[in-house]
Amino acid sequence: MKLIIKKTNLALTQEVENYIEEKIGSLEKFSKIFESKIYFNHFLGKGKPRVEAWVEVEKTTRHHQKGPFFRTECQMRFPGKSLRAEAISEDLKTAITEVKDELQQEMKKYKLRKIDLERRGARSIKKKFHIISDARFRRK
Repeated sequence: MKLIIKKTNLALTQEVENYIEEKIGSLEKFSKIFESKIYFNHFLGKGKPRVEAWVEVEKTTRHHQKGPFFRTECQMRFPGKSLRAEAISEDLKTAITEVKDELQQEMKKYKLRKIDLERRGARSIKKKFHIISDARFRRK
């Protein structure tokens, strides 16, 4: 996974950068949902990472001392799909964790939607191949 971190109005320490890599990097295990073999076999897709995460960390104001002024935004790009989450909090690490949780929920929701569409398609095919009731095996 390729992780790009952008900072605005604050100095990013190594500790915070490692925290971002740990939290957002843990979402890579959910990226199996978005695999597309056709995309990566195509000549335009060679050499591209499967998952790109763009994280923007910012302090919205320079003069306030209280209140939620740390903002974190993350956009994850997959082949054929893009997910985005944003959080504003009083603490930078809390905002990062909230973004991670929101992205995780979106990925799970997309996975369930994908499974439901497959099942719905299978049901419609089953209805099209209707068997005559006389052809069924019955016990007597």
